[in-house]
Amino acid sequence: MKSSFNDIINEDKAILIDFFADWCGPCKMLAPILQEVKTELGEAVKIVKIDVDKNQELAAKYQVRGVPTMMLFKKGQQKWRQSGVLQKGEIVQIIKSNS
Repeated sequence: MKSSFNDIINEDKAILIDFFADWCGPCKMLAPILQEVKTELGEAVKIVKIDVDKNQELAAKYQVRGVPTMMLFKKGQQKWRQSGVLQKGEIVQIIKSNS
């Protein structure tokens, strides 16, 4: 997963990473919101979901202490990070302002 994760975050477009867990209630609330964000922004953003239980090394590397945690990358640079559930409009605005 590590090498492909680095390949993913180094792309030219905005990459929104969603660190989640299957047992996490707020993560389940966030999933359809992210689907709406993808529908609105289309090719302008790539959304990648990462299960913290299956990718513990990666979660530790990025110091993910709670889920859901979203991070926005552009060309390998972390542009934004926040834990918790945000509404579609907030996420879209963050992506647009960092693209």
